[in-house]
Amino acid sequence: QVQLVESGGGLVQAGGSLRLSCGASGRTFSIYGMGWFRQAPGKERQFVAGISWSGSSTYYADSVKGRFTISRDNSKNTVYLQMNSLKPEDTAVYYCAADRGLDYSNPRELYEYDYWGQGTQVTVSS
Repeated sequence: QVQLVESGGGLVQAGGSLRLSCGASGRTFSIYGMGWFRQAPGKERQFVAGISWSGSSTYYADSVKGRFTISRDNSKNTVYLQMNSLKPEDTAVYYCAADRGLDYSNPRELYEYDYWGQGTQVTVSS
């Protein structure tokens, strides 16, 4: 089992920045692909960003490309999401997710991930 805990959410003005963190505990962290998803009220959970176990491959939703950066530090069992130039439409609960398989072939899909955190709220005011 893997436990994931997100932190770093909050209220920020449009144009501002936040850095989300996701700490993992339990089984060996370094073999997992990791992702960030978000869910706004009344909407489906959607992919934001993903990163391979080595960190050499990253994936982004078109809506955040160029503004968000995903990274990981396996020595700290932590994945990060640096969010810059935030917009009101980025407001959502952000979830961290982990893929236990060695084949991280569908990083943009919910079904790729086996473990989920509880989420952290990000609110961007206009």
